Amino acid sequence: MTVEQLDGQPDIHIHAGGQGVWVSRMIRSLGVDVVVCAALGGETGEVLSHLIGVDLKVREVAARNGGYVHDRRDGARDEVVRMPADALTRHELDDLYEMTLVEALSAGVAVLSGPAEEDAPVPDSVYERLARDLRANGCTVVVDLSGDRLAAALAGGPAVVKVSHEELVADGLAASDELRDLAKACREVASTGAGAVVVSRASDDTLALVEGEFLLVSSPELTPVDTRGGGDSMTAGLAAGLARGDSLVDAVRLGAAAGAVNITRHGLGSGSGDVVRELVGRVRVERWVDA
Repeated sequence: MTVEQLDGQPDIHIHAGGQGVWVSRMIRSLGVDVVVCAALGGETGEVLSHLIGVDLKVREVAARNGGYVHDRRDGARDEVVRMPADALTRHELDDLYEMTLVEALSAGVAVLSGPAEEDAPVPDSVYERLARDLRANGCTVVVDLSGDRLAAALAGGPAVVKVSHEELVADGLAASDELRDLAKACREVASTGAGAVVVSRASDDTLALVEGEFLLVSSPELTPVDTRGGGDSMTAGLAAGLARGDSLVDAVRLGAAAGAVNITRHGLGSGSGDVVRELVGRVRVERWVDA
């Protein structure tokens, strides 16, 4: 829930949140069919079932979904309260895993994304198992995770890894946010078998290691409204491109355009597919040599 100001009065907005929701919404905007696999429970879960807005496969659970209240009436995003998600039981987890496995194999491309950093509804090992089992059965796995979740997913060998430069530094994979240090981290991540590692760098050019070659990706310059969610939209573009058969480089282009559009909007994972497609041709990709 977010409280904003409208004509001098409080204006309350209620939205479904989380990486899975934001990524899936942008994928749908790009004209690609998408299904969210989710465990929903408690009053928050009941509300979420009506708000997510894309095709859902749901395991109803006793655990409560997380939520937060933000106050933006003064222009800043002040957190009033946060309720973390509850952990799933063993049987709930088994059913969610099975449901996700079936949907991902049917789709051919899967995005593994995480809950809020402080939430732990599923063990990190689930990401490793999913990445490994899906890859072994011909599914293209795109990972957008950090910390221990990223480490677990990498052990499963995903096809594409999207990560921010802050996350690489915070996780100890990169010594600094200098390009050479980020490039070294990309090579380490790619050694797990990833064909592409894409590092978003806020307002700087995106660094991508695609099939052994480094690229610098320049997004169109647009005035930002809210930078949150740009990385999730980039992940969505990557996944959507791969789902429609694009090359890795073209999927990176689509991801850069989607990320650029998202920061011009207040809503996360939002943006018109038409404007994204218009901006793809304005994304510049140049080869970068780590001299």
